[in-house]
Amino acid sequence: MKKINIAVMISGTGTNLQALIDKIHNKDTGGSIELVISNNENAYGLVRAQNSGIRTAVINKNQYDSALQYEEAFVDILEKSGINLIVLAGYLAFVPDKILEIYKNRIISIHPSLIPAFCGEGFYGEKVHQGAINRGVKVSGATVHFVNEVVDGGPIIIQKCVNVDFDDTVESLQKKVLEIEHEILPLAVKLFIEDKIKVIDNRVKILCHSETDNIDGACEESGF
Repeated sequence: MKKINIAVMISGTGTNLQALIDKIHNKDTGGSIELVISNNENAYGLVRAQNSGIRTAVINKNQYDSALQYEEAFVDILEKSGINLIVLAGYLAFVPDKILEIYKNRIISIHPSLIPAFCGEGFYGEKVHQGAINRGVKVSGATVHFVNEVVDGGPIIIQKCVNVDFDDTVESLQKKVLEIEHEILPLAVKLFIEDKIKVIDNRVKILCHSETDNIDGACEESGF
């Protein structure tokens, strides 16, 4: 199996990064987190990476004189690190178009709702959960998907639900959803490493020995 070099991009505390470190990084999965990039020099996720001996970099568009320079710096560090897969784990900045082009169907992101509900422009962080509570939905959840030029519009890889109780607050719902994020993001990365993800007409089929795209089967095949 070819080793997959991973870059994780973060903006905040990096709890999903920690889940990837705990379940994927140097764990005989065939994947290694070679680089953690943040647009925020004060992101605690950078400390998590450094504590695990992972190289870090801060790249913020305000550091550069033009969008082109920003894009070139991004591409350069990814290519020099031999990156095969990019994971957006709470990254609150736009990914340059050139990277979307180069890494088509090789950029994975996690969103704290069941896409297409409560997603797209303006839906991030607590705003997602506030939207779910305001609407009175009975279930919410998390979605792992590929990233394309449409915000939250790429092919969906995995989704998992949580119940939304009447007395849930933004904070309690966020906690429920974060727990499943920590499950399905590493799972999706592991499936990518094992070459079990196939994109067909903007849809994802999980390739398992059972010849089914049922995600429970995928979980069994991947040992999670």
